[in-house]
Amino acid sequence: MRLRDLVIASCLITVASCGGGSGGGGSAPPPPSGPTGAQLQAAARLLDTTTFGADYATIDAVARDGNAAWLDRQFALPPSTHLPIVVRYLNQYGFDINANPPPGTFRRFAWWEQTLTAPDQLRQRVAYALTQIFVVSDNVDAIFIDPTALSSYYDMLLANAFGNFRDLLRAVTLHPVMGVYLSHVNNAKANPALNTFPDENYAREVMQLFTIGLFELNSDGTQKKDGSGNPIPTYDNADIQEFAKIFTGLSYGPGQSGVAFFGNTNPVMYVPMQMFDAFHDPGPKHLLNGVDVPAGQTGMQDIDAAVDDLFNHPNTGPFIGRLLIQRLVTSNPSPAYIARVAAAFAGGNGRPRGDMPAVLRAVLLDPEAATAIHLREPFLRYVALNRILHATSDDGTYPGLGYIAQFLLQQHVLSAPSVFNFYSPNFSPPGELGAGGKVSPEMQITTDSTIVGLSDLVAFTLYGTQSIDTPSGFTTIRLDLSDLEALADDADALIDRIDLEFTSGRMDAATKSAIRGAIAPITNDAAGRTKLALYLALISPAYAVDG
Repeated sequence: MRLRDLVIASCLITVASCGGGSGGGGSAPPPPSGPTGAQLQAAARLLDTTTFGADYATIDAVARDGNAAWLDRQFALPPSTHLPIVVRYLNQYGFDINANPPPGTFRRFAWWEQTLTAPDQLRQRVAYALTQIFVVSDNVDAIFIDPTALSSYYDMLLANAFGNFRDLLRAVTLHPVMGVYLSHVNNAKANPALNTFPDENYAREVMQLFTIGLFELNSDGTQKKDGSGNPIPTYDNADIQEFAKIFTGLSYGPGQSGVAFFGNTNPVMYVPMQMFDAFHDPGPKHLLNGVDVPAGQTGMQDIDAAVDDLFNHPNTGPFIGRLLIQRLVTSNPSPAYIARVAAAFAGGNGRPRGDMPAVLRAVLLDPEAATAIHLREPFLRYVALNRILHATSDDGTYPGLGYIAQFLLQQHVLSAPSVFNFYSPNFSPPGELGAGGKVSPEMQITTDSTIVGLSDLVAFTLYGTQSIDTPSGFTTIRLDLSDLEALADDADALIDRIDLEFTSGRMDAATKSAIRGAIAPITNDAAGRTKLALYLALISPAYAVDG
């Protein structure tokens, strides 16, 4: 199909989708022994929020077994880690920063391989959500050039995604990538004679972004107010200075040489940072909620005390609960929804405080989750296209670069422009949403350019020779459309399958009608009908909104 025809079709589908409507189309109902349409849609809805994309077979299996049973099985799966894939590429191609592609891109190869093939999809998806809470990025040279850096950071998130939040926070604090990104690696105690003082960067962000936020919260996430009706700050500059003293004395752990020392300027990115007490502030520290850390403790005792202080803060449950709901389910959870998740964080269901599986069950199985509305991230729409359509390669590797997607969508995992992520959790766009006091974080990068960019990227993926951008000399990655092409002769069956897999059965009648009309003239060409139907569905508003 010519590009001009795709543009015309795109215009038709966009206009048609604005007409609203519901339902439409419809293939024959499933046999009585199989899941009902409602069960399939409920399963598809859960899988939209807990995987990078699920095909019909997966949706059918979850519909038969139930959402809770699927979550239980996913919680039991071990992590599919990324660092071993990076090591595999390093062993094959070496570590030459001047090579093309540079070895720093191997961590992206690993991410695409596990994202498109790993069975532990819930763990991978939760780790992805955590990358947008505990933000680090390859826009720092020391992180970009070392392929072990972000792959080991992602593996740390994977390892702790189903553990306890306290352990996750401690592991984030000690990871060298975070140490580089927020500059608490080689952070020495104060030296008044030299007029040097501890770096405050991590001390500030661990409170503002990673645990308690800026203002005191009720258990339902609403702000507490003082007697004048103003929000109450959770910390001040003096608190930042006290926490900065905590995070002194850390440097890189031992690498292959087995040698570690404070002030090491050769980053070791794949082992936790090590404490060097001679460079740690030995004095007392005054933390939040009246917690005093006595003088003379070891540096690691101080860090554990600070982690405990933030972990046990009453803000942490509702603050982190809201962020997880936003990243996985909906941008505007009700206070009651946040309160239920915060109660799970606090151990209200009999599990320990901070138990991540309990928190995630509360997030994903809440009654509001079944009907919530959420704007999909542009990048996740692209990833789901590849996973649902079984992107495969001849040698079983997936050396995706992601730079085309990053250019067109302004987004790629672990490549945020700052510690504040690609968008703010509190971004409220102008217009009806903003006027109604609603937020839509993903709308901050859903712009004219990224909307057009996604349309171009879908066309590239469906009609190009590579489904994801891959360096020359590496394996070709192709989509497998055979399941959909088998339905191509029946327009309603084809559209309904696309609807279930990509939009959870929520595609409106106008969009279905527009697709049906566009593919009607294409006969004796199953691939052509399938690709056009997919293209129009995947650039439609129905695919943009999850819920």
